[in-house]
Amino acid sequence: MKFVIVGYGRVGTRTAHILQSEGHEVVIVERSREKVDRATAAGFEVITGDGSEESTLEAAGIDEADAIGALTGDLNTNFSACMIGKEHGCRTVLRIDADYREEIYDKYAADVDDIIYPERLGAAGAKTALLGGDFNVLADLTERLSIASVDVPEGSSVIGKRVVEVTLPGDAHIYAHGRAHESMTIPLPRTTIEAGDSLAVMTSHDGIDEVRSALKAEA
Repeated sequence: MKFVIVGYGRVGTRTAHILQSEGHEVVIVERSREKVDRATAAGFEVITGDGSEESTLEAAGIDEADAIGALTGDLNTNFSACMIGKEHGCRTVLRIDADYREEIYDKYAADVDDIIYPERLGAAGAKTALLGGDFNVLADLTERLSIASVDVPEGSSVIGKRVVEVTLPGDAHIYAHGRAHESMTIPLPRTTIEAGDSLAVMTSHDGIDEVRSALKAEA
């Protein structure tokens, strides 16, 4: 498959490398000279320019692309790139920060195929969204990390909270969420936690027990 990635920052870089390692064709769109040089040195085809401009995306081959990932830190640029990609028949994946208000999410969600939240999801989820496939919480973990599924018991202090509001010990964060007997999915900003829910948590190898204790603590 062919993908156009707008933005070669932290999220764009890792997403591009994951896709490339799986044999997909990736074209980077970036306007920062430093990032252009870095992407070129990594072996990517790079188009220098503004990802919110149609001419730039056409130069990147948007007409032949299967999907576009607008992964810069600028929401307006990302949305414009997605709208251009939509007009050219691409699957559209929009990066948005998790702390945007719910009405902002609703405004953009109706116009794109998928929204990702790097603070909670990272490159693995961006790749999954671009491919349009099922979310596999084990697919892209590094050797430094562990993942565990924790069921939320009655009385837990996290019940009623939105997933994006939950703070866990250390560097841990919730990677996926599922209702009882349902498959894990990427949590949206307004997804709340209920008793019996399952949370897939990513953390360092020695942090799992602490995370389990925190999630089971009563309010």
